[in-house]
Amino acid sequence: MLYIPLMKHLRMSWTDIKNTSRNELTGLLNAYAEHENFHSMDGYTERQVSEMAKDNPQIRAQYTKYLETRRKYEDMQGLKKNLTFKGL
Repeated sequence: MLYIPLMKHLRMSWTDIKNTSRNELTGLLNAYAEHENFHSMDGYTERQVSEMAKDNPQIRAQYTKYLETRRKYEDMQGLKKNLTFKGL
């Protein structure tokens, strides 16, 4: 189990970690990973990602995962965008 993110990013002390159940720690780590993915590409446009992906192809996969996560949470909140044929 990785405790460093809990201590570094969530500011949990070693005592807090020892007093927390394994299921709760796993949940915290999963939530932190989801948060990092959710905000990993904030502020970048599709064009900027395409330019960066020329030098580093893994960025395209990370951006795709980012978009999937954004859509998942938008769907959960009911923030579906109205699709129109105007721009076609």
